[in-house]
Amino acid sequence: MKILIVSLQKDGKLVSTSFEQIEAAKSLGGELYTVVMAEQADALASDLALRGGGKVLAVSYPNLRYYNDEVYVNVLSELIAKYSPDLVLGPATFYGKALFGRLAAKNGGAMASDVTHITLEDGNLVVTRPHYGGSVVSKIVPNSGGPFFATLRPKIYPESKDGAGEVIIEAVETAGMEPKTVVKEMKVESTGSVNLTEADVIVSAGRGMKGPENLPIVQELADSLGAAFGASRAIVDAGWIAYSHQVGQTGKTVNPKLYIAVGISGAIQHLVGMRTSGTIVAVNKDKDAPIFNIANYGIVGDAFEIVPALTKKFKAELAN
Repeated sequence: MKILIVSLQKDGKLVSTSFEQIEAAKSLGGELYTVVMAEQADALASDLALRGGGKVLAVSYPNLRYYNDEVYVNVLSELIAKYSPDLVLGPATFYGKALFGRLAAKNGGAMASDVTHITLEDGNLVVTRPHYGGSVVSKIVPNSGGPFFATLRPKIYPESKDGAGEVIIEAVETAGMEPKTVVKEMKVESTGSVNLTEADVIVSAGRGMKGPENLPIVQELADSLGAAFGASRAIVDAGWIAYSHQVGQTGKTVNPKLYIAVGISGAIQHLVGMRTSGTIVAVNKDKDAPIFNIANYGIVGDAFEIVPALTKKFKAELAN
């Protein structure tokens, strides 16, 4: 089996999902290729090679500085035609999902999005993905003649730490590098120091915090843990916090090692986005709140007393 990993970069730095994809691909065996596209891709390719990326295809061009659907699809389609992979693997992130739908359509391949497990059974590729908020889990066996495309949910696989690799400098047709739209600048809305989808620890706030003026209490807890700050849809809709913090079906799907839900009742819309977290801790004054049905640990009580106490304790532990 030939596997082509699509490694995305942001601001000239590899995103952590790249190394998770390598680890997933290594579990399948076969011939591994990893492609990275950037204004200057050589250094990024070297990092991927040192972490087990196999034959790392480095594509450098000025128009690859920023993500662009059209350009990325053109470059990847050319490489797919050249190397004929059986599986093309990318991240189930905002950009990854947008890219792979278009890429699969252009290359006549079937696709599975938000995959949580990938394996070989009797020599056949089998991918697992959840549906309907995780209430249904299906196994998909590709049967199309073209390559199979899959986006992998972040934080499911550990990052590849080492392995064999070599860098191959690729020159592609420059005609496909000239898009109809050109990104001249990228401005990122500040959502805190840690990205939600890449975070190992997330602390989220809900309507139980009573008002936007009280959110700093939860933010301080997140800061004490070096965690990302999330939110329920209810407080985003109420205008307490920006949409970029929203966890749930219409927000971000996350899979951290630790998820702390403060003042969140546990509506299904929210649970869909975080129920696969490694350890879930819920703080809520309502002992019958649905969030406790999936929580590993529950604290019934007033968040305005419990959260500051937890923050104080964590700060003291870290100080030691």
